[in-house]
Amino acid sequence: MIREAPADPQCPRGGAGGRLGVVSEVETPESQGPRRAAELARFQALYEAIAPSLYAWAEIKIRPQMRGLVDPADVVQEVWYRAWRSFAAAGLESESFRRWIFRVAKNVLLESFRALRANDTPGSAAGESARLRRLAEVPDTATAITRRVARDEGLKLFAHWTVGLEEDDRALIVHLGLEDMDRAELAGRLGISEASLAKRWERLTARMAESKTTRDLFAAVQ
Repeated sequence: MIREAPADPQCPRGGAGGRLGVVSEVETPESQGPRRAAELARFQALYEAIAPSLYAWAEIKIRPQMRGLVDPADVVQEVWYRAWRSFAAAGLESESFRRWIFRVAKNVLLESFRALRANDTPGSAAGESARLRRLAEVPDTATAITRRVARDEGLKLFAHWTVGLEEDDRALIVHLGLEDMDRAELAGRLGISEASLAKRWERLTARMAESKTTRDLFAAVQ
């Protein structure tokens, strides 16, 4: 198991699959009482809609040789914890939920990769103890979402298809199709104009539409 990276005080740790960190006094929906029920229902609806995109994104970003240490389902689960914990204070009026949740996801994945670089040892006794603690803390609602997307073979197929694309096309799928990155920001990152970006995206989506398989797979993560 990956030993926990230094905690971000703004982003409490969590996770369901046992590889991303230690839950310490996690504030779950069950511990909140009825006063946050409406807020939880809103968060849950938003998160369930985005979970397929998150899982496909994690499948794309995590290299096969790293899967024994960082699992896409673990990423989805930890993002759920962090996002729920900070949802009320996020102030999403000026930012889409999709963009915000992917910022959370990027932090989760970055920390897990940092822990790997710190030469943490999988399967340690401390890691197993942490895994059991996490399993005891996972809310049923979060677990149900994670299990559903992790069982979806279509999401894995979509990720596999995306990984096989040329680098620029793959960047469009990840940053524009999944993360909903600001187009001006993405164009600057790719070193092209917004008009060129729009044309590339139009060509790529047209290619996907030519095949029912890719069309259906992409629809599943939108």
